Amino acid sequence: QVQLVESGGGLVQAGGSLKLSCATSGSTFNHYVMGWFRQAPGKEREFVSGPIWSSTSPQYADSVKGRFTISRDNAKNTVYLQMNSLKPEDTATYYCAAEPSYPFWQRQAPADGASYRYWGQGTQVTVSS
Repeated sequence: QVQLVESGGGLVQAGGSLKLSCATSGSTFNHYVMGWFRQAPGKEREFVSGPIWSSTSPQYADSVKGRFTISRDNAKNTVYLQMNSLKPEDTATYYCAAEPSYPFWQRQAPADGASYRYWGQGTQVTVSS
């Protein structure tokens, strides 16, 4: 069973950048499909980016397209989310998520949080105007 730990959140001014990391342990990292989600206060969790696995091309939410980039380093068992041109509406708790590749692709719902069984504890991102 994989464990996920996010880091890299913080307070940043609008227009700034942050790079989130999600370190994994406990299982073979390259067997897992990874994604990023976020949840703002009073709102439902929403998809940000993913899935990233092998040679697949990840998707991005329209609200972050062109500003955020997901990547993974299998040697470091880590997935990243580079966030540029941050806006106040990006303020949220950001979560990374993981799912073994076979059941993930069987479900064929890559932007659905229910496609991922394993979640980190989240890292807070606050963007001031």
